[in-house]
Amino acid sequence: MDILEILVSAGFWAATIRIVSPLILGTLGELICERAGVLNLGIEGIMTMGAMSGWMWVYMGGDLWTGVMFAAFLGLMFGLLHSIFTVYLGLSQHVTGIGITLFASSLSYYVYRMLLPDATTPPKIEPFQVYEVPFLSEIPVIGEALFSQTPLTYLALILVPVVWYVLYKTPLGLAVRMAGENPMAVEAQGINVLSVRTGAVMVGSAFMAVGGAFITMSAFDAFFFGMINGRGWICIALVIFASWKPGKALLGALLFAGLDALQVRAQQTSGALIPYQFFLMIPYILSIVAMVIMARKASYPKALLVPFRRGERT
Repeated sequence: MDILEILVSAGFWAATIRIVSPLILGTLGELICERAGVLNLGIEGIMTMGAMSGWMWVYMGGDLWTGVMFAAFLGLMFGLLHSIFTVYLGLSQHVTGIGITLFASSLSYYVYRMLLPDATTPPKIEPFQVYEVPFLSEIPVIGEALFSQTPLTYLALILVPVVWYVLYKTPLGLAVRMAGENPMAVEAQGINVLSVRTGAVMVGSAFMAVGGAFITMSAFDAFFFGMINGRGWICIALVIFASWKPGKALLGALLFAGLDALQVRAQQTSGALIPYQFFLMIPYILSIVAMVIMARKASYPKALLVPFRRGERT
């Protein structure tokens, strides 16, 4: 099978949509945080915690949707912790974010080992099943790729226009964007900038945690160490690629997911002639190149990484 046959196959596009779903959730979460002026480098750890906690909830007897809600709640809590240090105390967003990643990842592994000390192989749960949308799923190629997915994939796709609408068509979205552009103007309107930023970081972190939960509750049926595998860092890069816009974030995530799905199929067709590591690195290299090209034209939020202190004038 050559590349053209792969690109026009329904299986390729179905795999792309599955791969892109957690990236969409993580990228939207990071985008919301950064639009409010806060860089959240804790995304890798928060996604790990979301993956473990949602899966563990179901494994311990809970249902799938409450597992997603539990993961989102823990994401909110880590977002609050990040906000306390960066928004209220004005500490380094880089250092705090990396600390959150280390803390959340380590805590996830510790809780997993504490609750399942004797597990030698990852236990499995019954994950979300594919839901075929009536009539639409019968459309050739598009139906199988887009309308024969799990509920969390539909949720991720729906959230893209929802986030766009809230950010660009509502007073709340205007407050969030201005908190990342000109927080003094927000304060002049009698709006608490610290509250806006904290709320944005908490909501964005909840999105990240749900993105992690997707991996263990929809893409797979188990949790194991290292399964996030750098997806959080990819989401940060995708925000830059998208110039902090939800629609472009979706396109960037689809680009990376498509390259990832393509490299898997390229491995299968090449046999042992080319080392598999070469194919694994292709999506990352091309994504970095695309990000560098797009970043040169990107217009970032002017108050990103800048602590806000009430009453100060610059």
